[in-house]
Amino acid sequence: MSSFLTLSSGQMLPLMGLGTWKSAPGQVKQAVLTALDCGYRHIDCAAAYGNEQEVGEALAVKLGTGTVLRREDVFLTSKLWNTQHHPDDVEAACRKSLLDLGLDYLDLYLMHWPMAFQRGTDLLPRRADGRVCYDHIHYTETWVAMENLVDKGLVRAIGLSNFNARQTDDVVSIAKHKPVVNQVECHPYLSQTDLLSHCRAVGVCLMAYSPLGSGDRPWASPDQPCLLQDPELKSIALRHRKTPAQVILRWQVQRGVACIPKSVTPSRIQENMQVFDFSLSDEDMKQIELFNRNKRYIVPTVERDGKGVARDAEHPYFPFNDPY
Repeated sequence: MSSFLTLSSGQMLPLMGLGTWKSAPGQVKQAVLTALDCGYRHIDCAAAYGNEQEVGEALAVKLGTGTVLRREDVFLTSKLWNTQHHPDDVEAACRKSLLDLGLDYLDLYLMHWPMAFQRGTDLLPRRADGRVCYDHIHYTETWVAMENLVDKGLVRAIGLSNFNARQTDDVVSIAKHKPVVNQVECHPYLSQTDLLSHCRAVGVCLMAYSPLGSGDRPWASPDQPCLLQDPELKSIALRHRKTPAQVILRWQVQRGVACIPKSVTPSRIQENMQVFDFSLSDEDMKQIELFNRNKRYIVPTVERDGKGVARDAEHPYFPFNDPY
């Protein structure tokens, strides 16, 4: 089986990449260096992660003059943040990521969320009561501005992140440069089977963030099930002499879903790449599909009236009110 997906743009997207969300300053540079040494050829970044400059330091070491790797050997992704959805802000945001990463172009630039926040320099602009200040710029307006980045050669392709099926269709229907990817939370407890089928039908590849269930998410509570401790998953892993993480990643690969597991631990970075030397049986694949609980972990939450609620649920373009 190939270790790449062919995007509608003709680009080859590595099925396994390194995620950098939640990678702390002082750790992410070494994580990227380790990943590139282990054979990773996709690094997933975002302006909102606050660490693109440090990722750029690692890229300068590995892609500099006289190094073995060339720029074209590594697929690099970044994302447009919610406060920069105004068409006048899109190019400047992209150029800032390019500057921080030390690159002349990005292979892929994603709209991080369909929701626009108030323009400005704050990552989360807030009102006096603590609620986020929203903007109602429609994501299709932002998309048209992102298409200009392709025309100018700043990015090779553009895509979506955290878009539901209906929102994906909205963009596809008006696009001159069609989205090549929709990057969403996806793991056996949230298999996204319907969204995967829908995206395939319109020529959009699915990319899974938090493919291992994001056990280190800041808002995790002890009563939530831990995917990597699932006894059925452990049983499958034991049968294949692999780790539960490797089984999950292999499941995604066999479904044709690209993955960007995050780690700063060298042994785990290496382990996560070792998924191309075994296969899961049809029975294994069906068993893992049955794990689905439609359990979404990555929803920013806030406390209101003593309860945890989705922070952005009142935004008109909040994506998770639709079934998929």
